[in-house]
Amino acid sequence: MNSVFGYGLLPIRIIAGLTFIAHGLPKFFDVSGGYGFFESINLPPELFVPIALLEVVGGLAIVLGILTRIASALLIIEMLSAILMVKLSKGFIGGYEFELLLISICISLVILGPGKISIENYILKREIFPRGKQLYQLYQNDSKAYIK
Repeated sequence: MNSVFGYGLLPIRIIAGLTFIAHGLPKFFDVSGGYGFFESINLPPELFVPIALLEVVGGLAIVLGILTRIASALLIIEMLSAILMVKLSKGFIGGYEFELLLISICISLVILGPGKISIENYILKREIFPRGKQLYQLYQNDSKAYIK
């Protein structure tokens, strides 16, 4: 992966991860309210705590750059569910634009991985799931073949 992309993912990962953490942590301080909200949208209230936990742990994984692809994929599923269950009827502006932005960031992280400044790269000396990186390199090679 080009070094610019490798280092450029750090601020994206930090902001996205902190955003998920910031949205997940408050849920633990009003669990009963969250249960009520889930019931109001016809979701099992038992899903509230696992979803809050996903946002906090997934956000932390993204910030640190460990299991980034898995955390991002799970958060994509959560954001798609939020759009379909709650936000879609509100339209784009003031509705699902925020979740869509987070989905696009997470898709990028699933494809590109955590980047050079990450626990996967510095401590483990490799990406845990490098398949996305291989696909990106194949795409780059194909693009160069068409330019020639």
